[in-house]
Order: sequence, then C-alpha cells, then structure tokens
Amino acid sequence: MSQRCAWQRPACWLILITIHATAIAKEFTVSATTALPYRPATALPPGPEWGFDQFAKVAAGAGLSATPVVDAAAGATVDQEGRRYLNFAGINFLAVDQDAALFAEFIAAGRRYGLVTGGSRGTKGVARPHLELEQLLAEATGNEAALSFATGLLANIGFAHAMSSGFTLDKDCAMDNTDAVFVLDRGSHWSMFKAVAHLKWGKQAFAFRHNDPEHLETVLRRVAGGKVVVTFETLYSSDGSMAPVGDLLDVCERYGALSYVDDANGFLVYGPAYRPFAAEYAALERANFTMVSFSKAVGLEGGGIAGPAAAVRAFEWLAGTSLFTAAIQPPTAAMAHAVARRLLENPGIIDDYLVRVDRFRSALLDIGCQVSSTPSYIMSVFIGAHETAAAVRDRFREEGILVPIFGYPAVKRNEAILRLILNNALTDGQIEQFLDTLARLKRELRF
Repeated sequence: MSQRCAWQRPACWLILITIHATAIAKEFTVSATTALPYRPATALPPGPEWGFDQFAKVAAGAGLSATPVVDAAAGATVDQEGRRYLNFAGINFLAVDQDAALFAEFIAAGRRYGLVTGGSRGTKGVARPHLELEQLLAEATGNEAALSFATGLLANIGFAHAMSSGFTLDKDCAMDNTDAVFVLDRGSHWSMFKAVAHLKWGKQAFAFRHNDPEHLETVLRRVAGGKVVVTFETLYSSDGSMAPVGDLLDVCERYGALSYVDDANGFLVYGPAYRPFAAEYAALERANFTMVSFSKAVGLEGGGIAGPAAAVRAFEWLAGTSLFTAAIQPPTAAMAHAVARRLLENPGIIDDYLVRVDRFRSALLDIGCQVSSTPSYIMSVFIGAHETAAAVRDRFREEGILVPIFGYPAVKRNEAILRLILNNALTDGQIEQFLDTLARLKRELRF
C-alpha cells in the first residue's frame, strides 16, 4: 500500500487529528487569570449616520447602564459585582430552580439525554423530555397538542410566521396565508409586535386599545371577511392587569377571528375555580391557541404553543423558530416537566404563595403606595418622573436591594413604575426590610 493510501486509514486520521488537537490545546491553554491577547478588528466601525456613538454617549444618562454580572444562583438574593442584594427584580418567583430534588432530575436528564439535542428538530429530532413536556402542556391547557420552543419570544415569532406564510408541498398540498391580518392589543409584549413586523401596518397589522373589547370590535369591523388573528395576553407584565378574556373572545367569535392568547405570566398560577380570575381562565379554554412561558411559575427557560393538533403539527415546519434553531436543552425540558407536574399535583404551593402576595400588596397600600388596581402577583408602584424613578432605583441599590424600574418606552413618559414580583424564597424579615426602605424613600423622594 502506498504512503498516500496509508494515510487514508481511519486510524491514521485519528492520530493526525489527535496531534493537531493537542497542538491547538497547547496554543490556547491559559490560566484563569490570563487574558487572551487583544487583536483589534481591522474593519472600520459604522459611521455616525448609524447613530451608535451618540446612543452610547447618552445611554448611561438615560438609565441604560452597563449590564451587571451575576456571580451566583439568583433566588432571594443575587450577587452582582462582588456584592449581595435582596432580589426584588427576578421573574422566577417560586424559586424552584435550586430545589435539591428537581436539580437532581436536571443532572440525571443531562447525563441520559445530553446537554443539547445536537441538531434541529426536523433533522435530529427532540429528546423524550420535550415530548413529555409538550404532552403536559396540552393537558394543562385543555388542548389537543402542543409544541415547545427555546423561548417564549421564539414561540410568538414562530406563530406569526406560520400563520402568515405560504407553503406548497406538492400539487395536492398547498396553503397560502400571506393575506392573513393580525390585530394586537396595544399592551402586548415586544415579541408580538416584532413577530408581525413583516406585515404592513394599516393593511395586515392593526392594534386595539389595551383591554378594550369595544375598540377591538371597531377594528374587526374594518377587516371582517378575511383571515384574521387576534392576539392579546391574559396577565400583562408591566402593570399586572388582567385582560377581559371572555369579552375579547366573544368579539373574536362574533367576527370569525382566530384567537391567540399569550398566557406567559399566568400559566399554572391562575385557573382553578377558587383562585383569583377564575372566570377569565374558564373563558381561556375557548381560545384557539394558547402560548405559555416556562420562565415565570416554572422558573426555567422556554415557551410553548398549544392548540388544535393539525395546526400544531404544521407549526413544527412552518414556524421557522422551531425548525431552524435548537430546542430547549433536554435537561431543562425534563426539569420544566417535573416542575409543572409538581405545581399541578400540589396546588398548595401556589395557594400559599398567593397568600403571601396578598399580604405584601396590603403592606404596600398601608405605607401609602399607589399600587396597580388588579390584585395579581405582578404589582406596580407608581413613581412618575423618570428622574425620580432612577433615584429610587439607585437608593435601593445603595441599601443592598435590587428593584426593577419600568420607564419609557415600556410605559408612557413620566409614568415610571416600580414593578414588583415577590420572590417566594424571601423571608418575612427580608420583606420587612424592603418595605421599611420603600416607606422611607417614599417620604424623602415624595412619590
């Protein structure tokens, strides 16, 4: 056998690859404290016409400070830049991500299924935890089928793409929904507006006033007769308001419009007849499609859409954000399934949490705060001017408490709010510390 043929043997290739990999490893091996050499880019930066330089100059003054770095798992507290803060800024409010038993399931699933799917849904497939999570989502929402996505944002974008696209498989299988019209609640999440950005506003995309069934009807009269999808949320994340779900769905059904309801914030929290908003969640069963997030009550990452089996099956291929990107990590899907199952089988977890929420709301009112009127677990305290809100945030931080401030464009100008979601891992003493600080700042900053 010739020298060339010898090198074609698999064993020889393995030796060559090993030698090459070893050389690369030596070249790039650095200690934890050694910085890699800086190699400046040779390309010219975008010119001033792009506006990035000006944005960078004014961003800090507008409250857009550098993103902080977290150095440990966030729960009742969060470690940022070497300091520990009480955490009133998180959204995984049940704090289950560090539960020992659930964490063990995550590790076991990682060992069995790997940390990634290793390919797209269409080519490599999904792991069994994805299937089990989707089956549970369909069951929990009362739908025929469900499809999971890496994030809730990707679910919204994928839905809008699937419902407004055309596809021809063969002469007997073709669909054209490029004429679809979307009607959004004005308070919808940014991801939903981004999802319909490819549609022309005033022709295929419209908005109705927040939580206003009468205005929705006015808009639907203009677009009646075609393929129309109405999208709104159950519980809104900025102010904690709850949609009049039944009234909005009445209008949709009256005009033959499909409904897509984003239940990212209410999933697994509300629904049972004895909990708040029972009527709204009883009506939610009439929605054509329901979207959920696994980052709120479940406290992890990912999202999903539940609905009729034929449509959900089509979404696998038409959404794009399911087919052309990675799925949720298998161990995350396994843990999301375990958390959701635990919450469904042990309703006392949510019940006890909502009791704490009610006490917290009452305490906010007792110190004179102007609190959002809807009695949901998402609470907002009105502050007003942006400058005052920034001062509130900074003063809290000085006191070792991390809070989120929502200003423009999340809310209207000079209507800034302190958005609060109570973390269930906080002790009563830590909550009292927050309330005492808030009462003092309220007096000093006069909001």
